[in-house]
Amino acid sequence: MVPCTHPQSRQGCETAPGGLVASRNPKSLGSTLPIVMALTLLSPPAAARAQLPVDPALAREIASIRAFDNHAHPLRALIDGESDNEWDALVSEEPLPEFPLPVGLRPDNPQNIAAWTALYGYQHSDMSQEHLAELLETKRRIMREKGNGYAAWVLDQLGIETMVANRTVMGRGLDPPRFRWASFVDALMLPLSNQRVRAKHPEYRSFYAGVEKWRERYLSEANVRSLPAKLDDYLAKVIVGTLERQKRDGAIAIKFEASYLRSLEFTDAPPAAAARTYARYAAGGEPPASEYKLLQDFLFRAIAREAGRLGLVVHIHVGAGAGSFYELGGSNPILLESVLNDPSLRATRFVLIHGGWPFYKETAFLLGKPNVYADFSAMTFLVSPRALAEVLRTWLEWYPEKVLFGTDGFALTPEFGWEEVSWLSNRTGRDALGHALTTMLNDGIVTRERALELARMTMRENGLRLYGLR
Repeated sequence: MVPCTHPQSRQGCETAPGGLVASRNPKSLGSTLPIVMALTLLSPPAAARAQLPVDPALAREIASIRAFDNHAHPLRALIDGESDNEWDALVSEEPLPEFPLPVGLRPDNPQNIAAWTALYGYQHSDMSQEHLAELLETKRRIMREKGNGYAAWVLDQLGIETMVANRTVMGRGLDPPRFRWASFVDALMLPLSNQRVRAKHPEYRSFYAGVEKWRERYLSEANVRSLPAKLDDYLAKVIVGTLERQKRDGAIAIKFEASYLRSLEFTDAPPAAAARTYARYAAGGEPPASEYKLLQDFLFRAIAREAGRLGLVVHIHVGAGAGSFYELGGSNPILLESVLNDPSLRATRFVLIHGGWPFYKETAFLLGKPNVYADFSAMTFLVSPRALAEVLRTWLEWYPEKVLFGTDGFALTPEFGWEEVSWLSNRTGRDALGHALTTMLNDGIVTRERALELARMTMRENGLRLYGLR
């Protein structure tokens, strides 16, 4: 996920029409989707085609699967003039300093034209200002026509049956069973003053501003005017109360974006030490960094343990992130090993979001733990289908029951919204899966029947099984 506080993307967050867009002929697009997707898989770019064509039967099967998207940030249906800043907890009024976008997310990426053509019937081969203005008008018109049914229509165009929406709250048009909720909970882990870490570098100021906004909201929803004086009361009234309320409101998972805020090394902190730090600074003051880290470590495990009790899956952002000063070393999924091995967390199921790329081999090993899963969202726009195919083959040869499809669709600009990102990710993900399974079939690693089964597991069945949504 790339937070929509980037200068190039801020307009898309606040004023974009959410992407509620249709093609010039929605019915014909929906009915021909499997054929179009199969042709896409069967006809990759010339360089890839020369290297390895996708097996035709696998391409057809993958194109026809009504997918389960484990991770995305769809926007709710918007009325003219509305904005939607609730698609991520780190969105704040303090924009990030400008940073370079990867090629797959740049406004001049020629693949954008393919997305516009497939989704909206775009009839041009360029990105002139005149034609982009025409595109935006089409999107706004179709958004009005589709109303609250637009987001589900987008899923139909992609061949996605269910999308797990990572949002602070859901909203109009994001209703089950097509959309399922993954809430954000980093704010529960950061109850004390964060001024010291906010001063560490400019991006932290933006990220922590978003977290603190939601911390205040969670306190308000728990009917707590100020932090309780004791840690036990904070656990009972705020953490347990918030998670129970979110589950009642439809959440099937909770989401940590902690790697944007600190290292993912969460030690097994002594409860007494955590309680002392909390009690000393709950009323105010700046806790020493080492003491505050121990409290956060304790709270992270407490939140994960409570999620397990409630049957909520824990999503954790691992691997690459947005911004020029994102600390990649602190996001290596191997840092979570002590958490994933914790006997008190055996009932909690964890999903390593984005698969930890570029640490995907570490992720492959971690998938051997009974309660660990991974999706390949975001890799679908960070790397090519051929590069992603190598990742998928590694995972599928090790623990195929743990691999989940995901798009990480999110709003970047008015022209390149969550719909376009989802469309490109959907195409890349299915293409990469076809390549991975074709090489496994050609190498005699799997039979044809098993390859077809692995396609269905990856695109759909593993997700349904993980969340008990059959």
